[in-house]
Amino acid sequence: MSGEAPAYEEHLRLRPGVYSATGANGELHLFRHDLWRRVASFGSVGAGGRAVLRRLAEGPCPPSELMALGASDPEFLGTLRSGGWVTTTLSHLGRPLYTVQPVRAPDPDVEQDVVEKDVVEQDVVEKDVVEKDIDHEVKLSGFAVFRREGEDILAEAPTSWAQVLIHDPEVAAMLTEMARPLSTAALKGPLPEELIARLLRDLRWTGIAIPAGSDAESEWRLRQWRPHDLWFHSRSRNGNGGYFDAGFGRTKWGQGQFPPIPARREPYPGPAIDLRVPDLDEIRVRDLGLTDAIEERRSIREHDDEHPITVDQLAELLYRCARVRRVNVWDGVEYVDTPRPAGGGVDELELYPVVRNVAGLAPGMYHYDAHEHRLRLVRDPGPAVGRLLATASRAAATTTWPQVLIVVSARFGRVMWTYEEMPYALILKHVGVLFQTMYLVATAMGLAASGLGGGDAPAFNEATGADPAVEASVGEFMLGSRPSPTADEEQAADEEQE
Repeated sequence: MSGEAPAYEEHLRLRPGVYSATGANGELHLFRHDLWRRVASFGSVGAGGRAVLRRLAEGPCPPSELMALGASDPEFLGTLRSGGWVTTTLSHLGRPLYTVQPVRAPDPDVEQDVVEKDVVEQDVVEKDVVEKDIDHEVKLSGFAVFRREGEDILAEAPTSWAQVLIHDPEVAAMLTEMARPLSTAALKGPLPEELIARLLRDLRWTGIAIPAGSDAESEWRLRQWRPHDLWFHSRSRNGNGGYFDAGFGRTKWGQGQFPPIPARREPYPGPAIDLRVPDLDEIRVRDLGLTDAIEERRSIREHDDEHPITVDQLAELLYRCARVRRVNVWDGVEYVDTPRPAGGGVDELELYPVVRNVAGLAPGMYHYDAHEHRLRLVRDPGPAVGRLLATASRAAATTTWPQVLIVVSARFGRVMWTYEEMPYALILKHVGVLFQTMYLVATAMGLAASGLGGGDAPAFNEATGADPAVEASVGEFMLGSRPSPTADEEQAADEEQE
């Protein structure tokens, strides 16, 4: 290939958002940009290694330039690359094609000869790649997804250690063909064969593509995961968000861009019903102890319609589980104190009792105003309200509709204004805390309670008129009066007491 233009050019740069510092003993440390926290140490690094680091921080540069700068520290560049500190952009005739962006260190058990070799002798490397990969078939991982990132296409997978940012539409078109196994020879296009081989090799290396004959994704360890579940798990846990989790957690990213969401939901225009405030001192006297409530808790899905739950019982449960005790304002954001914990005090959950049979309360869908301890009518009985109750009955495998279905919704902006990457996971944790609180209070009150595994989200938004991107249902909880014990149950209770 001497005298010919190379099939591709490679440029490296330091991963964005990284800073370096020198310790007291001359050791080199790298830090992430948003938290002044050390994330990697390299020990003592010579002048050549530090020159390489400075050049990588300045912007894209070819490996040959870096190797010349770091001649006195020949291993340092390899250390940076194997640690996932360097992004790699491939170009053809000056046209950027794609960039490999590490989100953590490369998997050590996946071979990538191209990265380990010096790319100074470009023709040798390209021939080696073609000879090895010309007939090697790969296919996209079943967990891979493509999405827009600015004006580029981002390819990523929760099982991969790097993202691939596609700059060129011809490369993006090639990826769409990889749902079936393809080799370099089969993947024809306007780009040089050596470049296509490198692309497939990089995709396989990052884990966005897998060898066509691999059965790894058919094994139970991965087959048990649905793609959306693995994505949700990986992106909502610390350590998987990429770029050292920059943008993960309580970043308040919405500050200065959007106004914070108020703690109180805008009231519905329907009639308001003031609820009785229970006497907590009286409740303390008659209540079950915590251990008794925990041990006696059961999911009870059948209700006694001849003796239904009363409006005062519903009011007591709502007051004990969900009322807002106080609102604190700090830095322009409203934080609430409720009987249950909420991450950062930015409680986002709203409760909607859907009533079929409650003594003293007309059927319909209500919203619980936790700030004023009152109900407001949202919707009279109708198709959407009926679907909520029918779906709950099917989910609980019962023959009748619940006396009360408490639909739990989330006003997403309350959490998402503050938290990045993991807010929906936090919302589901809040739902679990609320469910346990309602279970224990219902048990102490002698009521029948059962949390459900799913509900009709479109029916909720149809009934409330809420924008599903702003507020949507995230949990359902059945509540009612306990059915009278059967003769066998009474006998068993008597025998237990004896």
